[in-house]
Amino acid sequence: MNNIYNIVATLCSHVIHTCDEEFFVQYSCISRAEKNRIALLIKNAVPQLFEQSDELRIAQLTQDTFTEQFFSSLNALIQTLTKQNDSYAITGLIQTLDLSLERLLKQKIAELEQDDFSTVLNTNRELTGIGLLPRCSCVWERKHRLSHCYNRMDNFLFNMLLMENSILGELIDKHFFLPGSLFPHFADTKKLTLAASALRSERKFSAQLFDKDKVQYFKIEYDKDGWKTDNELVWKKIIHSSSQNTDIIVFPEILGNPDTVCDIQNHIHALSDQEKQKLPSLIVLPSVWQNKQNTVTVLDKTGEILYTQNKQNSFRIEPEGSGYLEAIIPSRVINILHFEGIGRIAILICKDFLTTKYMEQLMRCFKLTLIIVPSFSTGSYDFKQAFDVCAHDDCNVLWINTCAAMEKGKEQNFEAVGAVRKRISRKDDESHTLCRMTPCNGAFTGQCKHDCLFFETMQEV
Repeated sequence: MNNIYNIVATLCSHVIHTCDEEFFVQYSCISRAEKNRIALLIKNAVPQLFEQSDELRIAQLTQDTFTEQFFSSLNALIQTLTKQNDSYAITGLIQTLDLSLERLLKQKIAELEQDDFSTVLNTNRELTGIGLLPRCSCVWERKHRLSHCYNRMDNFLFNMLLMENSILGELIDKHFFLPGSLFPHFADTKKLTLAASALRSERKFSAQLFDKDKVQYFKIEYDKDGWKTDNELVWKKIIHSSSQNTDIIVFPEILGNPDTVCDIQNHIHALSDQEKQKLPSLIVLPSVWQNKQNTVTVLDKTGEILYTQNKQNSFRIEPEGSGYLEAIIPSRVINILHFEGIGRIAILICKDFLTTKYMEQLMRCFKLTLIIVPSFSTGSYDFKQAFDVCAHDDCNVLWINTCAAMEKGKEQNFEAVGAVRKRISRKDDESHTLCRMTPCNGAFTGQCKHDCLFFETMQEV
């Protein structure tokens, strides 16, 4: 099977490196006569790619199709088209293969759901600079997403996710295909229920300042006591969210502690199997700052760790007007969750989301459909500005901040302590695209009751 994906990757690489942007503009308006020419050319050379009827209807390939004769005919066609520099026909062949592999790619998704994590389908990624994966659909993503905004090869693919190394750069991608059983109601409802909590207004840590190699840095050191009480608050929110049939619950940045993951796992493991099924499918715990990493841990409803996501871009603070950089060491690993109907989910911790180049890099490479943003920030303005970039890309956002980040004299920056930015139908009220989470009055008077928990739903458009 790797042969067919290696061939697609090679073809995509050829078109990307030999055709300019204007080619993709023109190909998007290809004439009917040219389409027929290309289809007949491919059918005459590789008849297995089309139904046996007279119509030029693309066939669904099976594993039995991949015979020595099939690959011989396909490679001969590719050599001819390449020699003739027929970029239109090569691109048409890529589209034909994408459509003909639809059924096999859906089967592949089911196989990948059984793996701890997944690698790309082709084995020639380093050579071609192209990685291919099955592309999960998304109920709020337009079919021709961004085809009027970006002129790229992946505008013409619907069943394969095309990832270009030139866009990914130094980042290392790791992929997790979630089983359908994880969101048991989604197939019927086409809805995703989200919960988020700002947790508290108290800071249980301090920023330690230091100098190193001519640069000023800060690191986070947690208070020695109160960890169990803080973790009980997190658990309380998880249990509360269960009563609302929540699919995903998210907590802010930094408000975890070194015992949080273990404590929450112990709580989950103490439940019966029936009780576990009521928990959110994904639990995005508050991040913990330790060992030069700012790390979010994601649990499933059984308490197992799906993955950990490290923050990649250091935040900068200015105590007394002097700049200090967050002393984290980026891992360069970005984890992507795939789920049929939801698409692709990534976690961008605070500054990662605000670093426009980094955020766009991930959206362009993985066609993200949901970004989860845990933050510890003194205001909401920059996050709201970044939401529109995501909306432009059919990518929904869940952002949660914490009142613990509020600074005296800057209370006006906390008109929202979190928000959900989502794509809605053209018939819906435009005000529903941005759903703000407002802090309680106690947040401004030092009387936090620790009872905030916000719910929002994303659904089919």
